[in-house]
Amino acid sequence: MAAMAGFFAAHGVWSVSDGATLIPMLAHERPNGERGMDRLVHDDVADAARAGEEALRAGHGDWVRAALVVDAYLHLDTSRVDALIVDAVEYGPSRRSLKMAVPYRPQGAPEGFAVYRPKFIEVTGMDDPDIAALAESFFSGVDSHEQAAAVWDAHLVDESV
Repeated sequence: MAAMAGFFAAHGVWSVSDGATLIPMLAHERPNGERGMDRLVHDDVADAARAGEEALRAGHGDWVRAALVVDAYLHLDTSRVDALIVDAVEYGPSRRSLKMAVPYRPQGAPEGFAVYRPKFIEVTGMDDPDIAALAESFFSGVDSHEQAAAVWDAHLVDESV
């Protein structure tokens, strides 16, 4: 689940790196490992994000896991920042999920595009989640998307927001 979240988070970073608005993405994986992704095109991006949240929550009969990536704001104590919000679900008898934010500085900013350290927002369905193992799996997923990982690495700033 975390590796899939990382792969599609990287795809999202690649998509916004040139200043484009991210069209929400809903990705899924079937039992045979086959992956698919839909861009949720609606007249209103917020409607697309809501449709993605509903589809992620409901799942599909043959999905093993799924991930939704939307462009939003992360509200911090001191400010709000642009961020890709990644919701990932592993379906099954005991559903597990995680929610992460990948803060970034948009292309139009005076300093240019940058990616900051991802943040775990929520992990559910795990008694004592191993955050380090989840983070390792997430970054393994990021690295598995070679084109997007190159963009991520080139714009990564070693600071947290």
